[in-house]
Amino acid sequence: MTSLLFISVVFIALSLVFYQFSDRILDWVRFQSIGTRDYVYDRLKLMMIDMTSEKVFALMAGASLGLGLFVFVMLLPDLKVAAGFGLFASLVVWFSPKFVVDTMYQKRLKKFVVQMVDGLSLMSNGMRSGLSVVQAMGLVAQESQSPLKDEFELMLSQNRLGMSVEDSFSELARRMKSDDVEMFVTSVNILKVTGGNLAETFDTISSTIRERIKMEQKIDAMTTQGKMQGYLLLLFPPMMVLMLKENDPTMFAALFSSAMGWIVVAIVVALEMVAFFLIRFIVRVDV
Repeated sequence: MTSLLFISVVFIALSLVFYQFSDRILDWVRFQSIGTRDYVYDRLKLMMIDMTSEKVFALMAGASLGLGLFVFVMLLPDLKVAAGFGLFASLVVWFSPKFVVDTMYQKRLKKFVVQMVDGLSLMSNGMRSGLSVVQAMGLVAQESQSPLKDEFELMLSQNRLGMSVEDSFSELARRMKSDDVEMFVTSVNILKVTGGNLAETFDTISSTIRERIKMEQKIDAMTTQGKMQGYLLLLFPPMMVLMLKENDPTMFAALFSSAMGWIVVAIVVALEMVAFFLIRFIVRVDV
């Protein structure tokens, strides 16, 4: 009777909240569904990965439903536990592509910035030997590897199709969102208009980026332990759940057989996520 009353109160409260904020809730749901697909598609497009938005949605939906069904079947015959963890697994897989594509994008961006140091030195030497900016860009595209090669080849293609050098560099800054790239692009565009020694400017930018990369690598080495603690903190509760369920399933089943047990599980999951993101925020140092 008490559980039925509690569930009724919760249902009425949630209904009132949904009625009051229905527009915002629907916008949030739309963003987390179609918006997630569009976000992943845009990130893939920035990384020059050819994939349609329909294919992105199909892969996300298939992976989410597939893993959720797999977890559900593996945890049967306990229907409540299977449904809860199956739904959780589906949600994790649905939202994980954002994290995956962001990680891929940041990895590609870091590699581009590291390669850009040598690319700027190559452009500087080429311009000292009498090459124009476009010719120096062609030299970098010819001698470099991906992703620097891909980005400079795209800029050269845009220039051949009629886009100005300044606009092609601005497009590079839009695709590669980095302070180092922004500094490089701004310097080129300003000096192309006002005049100046581009070769010397490229040497200065290359030296600045090289020193910043050294500092970043040192900070990353110092904060690795804190990052690993955040990952272990996130993985420890699910591992404990599986271990306790195997050792004493009768006692552990009480956690998933009542409304209060599910509330406790929700609170634990929320606190774990808060702790994880707090640790990541603390150990993150911007250079």
